This record gives sequence, structure tokens and C-alpha cells, in this order.
Amino acid sequence: MAIDAISEIQPIMMAKEQPSFIQTPYVKDIVDRSILYLKAGYPIHFCGASGTGKTSLAMYVAGQMGRPLIIIHGDEEFVTSDLVGGEFGYRRKKVVDNFIHSVLKTDESIQSKWMDNRLTVACKNGFTLLYDEFTRSRPEANNILLSILEEKILDLPAARDREGYLKVHPDFSAIFTSNPLEYAGVYRSQDALIDRMITLKLNHYDRETEVEITCAKSGISRPDAERVVDLVRDLRGLVGDGNTPTVRAAIMLTRVMKLSRAEANAQDNSFVQTCLDILDSEIKDEDKTDGSHAKEKILNTIKKIC
Repeated sequence: MAIDAISEIQPIMMAKEQPSFIQTPYVKDIVDRSILYLKAGYPIHFCGASGTGKTSLAMYVAGQMGRPLIIIHGDEEFVTSDLVGGEFGYRRKKVVDNFIHSVLKTDESIQSKWMDNRLTVACKNGFTLLYDEFTRSRPEANNILLSILEEKILDLPAARDREGYLKVHPDFSAIFTSNPLEYAGVYRSQDALIDRMITLKLNHYDRETEVEITCAKSGISRPDAERVVDLVRDLRGLVGDGNTPTVRAAIMLTRVMKLSRAEANAQDNSFVQTCLDILDSEIKDEDKTDGSHAKEKILNTIKKIC
């Protein structure tokens, strides 16, 4: 009898052709460089603020590698066993011998059950690993990656009851993402780990890419998408840290516009109210606590662009 605490890990097979992925010249340049680095045997690291498309890019690039994909989401509660594996159950064996009716023999043994976790599965089978927001995990949990990325060897605990190490499959590749600007629940990665990967620092998309993404995700007309993107980009320039609002705000706005049949026009009250609801929380209001300053910024920008 065996009792397992986790089920068998099933990888995801990403299609090379992903029609919903927008690939403008700006995006294609990033994708081409990423694939080149991965094929050269180096892990890549997409580093950028929220809304810069890190995870979408990572998923698309993973699909171009033509291998099954294993995804890990960073978590501060992770320890090494959450990546590599551990003893998650037991196997019990009981033999009853009653061949002679007056003699009863029993032999019972219990053996711990080892289960490989996502990192070990990816290394063993040559899958592509996507470690999303890896800096949310504690650095000591990620130390196991050092030998994997450099020496191509995975050190395994003795409890695995097999070889003490695993040679990483030659088809194994790794993609990491992180947000350097978040501070809640994020750890500074060890320099030795960053040194083993090629980091691509992502900024917000160019205007053409943001317009294409907004049109594709919402189904709105291109003129309306252009005005909304220009509105969001203009407000982004007014924000002190320059990181919000992102293209996600443009997608939210245009999806609501599509549903309500509103137009990107300063005279359309439905559009203006939607802008205030979505964008108000993303605009810094250091001068007034009641939010009136942020509201004023949004209304002035709407009048200027729409």
C-alpha cells in the first residue's frame, strides 16, 4: 500500500504558434535574443517592473524551445525540498503466511516514499523550467540552482535512496523572471546566481506594441485603442517612479469600453468615469489626501488627448 502526498507532476506543452501573442519588431528582437542565449546553453532572466510582459514573454519563448514546460512560482515559504523533492508519504508492505493453519507468520515493513519535485523533474527529463518571480523565494532555497546552472549537476539528498547527484539533461533550459521594484515579500538574489544567467532588463513596450496588444486583448477599434494608449502613456510620464499605469490599464479601459459601447472621447461620461475608476489608484497624489489632485491630472490628460 502506498500513500503519496503529491501527485505525479505533469509538464505543460506550449505550442510554438500562439496567435494571441503580439510580436512587433520590438518584441521580436527580445524573443530572438532570448532563444539565441538559451540555445547557447545559458539561462535567461527577464527583469522588469509589473506590466512589462515578463511572464508572457517567458511563456512564448518556452514554447519556441519545443520542450515540455515546468512552471515554478516563487514563494517565501519555499525550502530546497519544495524545488527538489522529499519524503511525502510511505509504502507499507504486509505478508501473512498461514500455510499451516496452526502457525501464523506475518512480515510487515514500512518504507518512506520519495517524490521528485518540479526542479528535479525538469533537470532529469530535459524540460524547460520557468521560475516566475524567483526572488520571492528565499535565497537559501535557490542555492540548489548554482550547481545546476554552472556544473550541470543536481545534488540530491541521501534520503532519495538513489544516486547522490543527477546529471542535468542536455536539453534542459531555464527562464527566470523578477520584479526589482517590488519590496513586499521580495529578496535580493545572491550575486553568484545572477552571474550564471543572462539578464534582459525590460522596460514598458513602445507605443506601437502597446496599441497592438490593446487592440488584440479588447477587440476595440484601432483609433480608440491609440487614444487610450496615449492617455495611459502620458499619465505614466506624470508618475514619479514612471512605472504605472501600465498596458494592463489600457486593456482594462478598452474592454469596459467595448462592453459599454463607449468611445475614447472627453464628452463621453461613461468613458471618463471608467478612466477615473481604473487610473485613480495608479496616480500619485502627494499634495492632497482626498485624491482630488490625481483626479485633476486624469481629467486634464483626457481633455488633452481625447
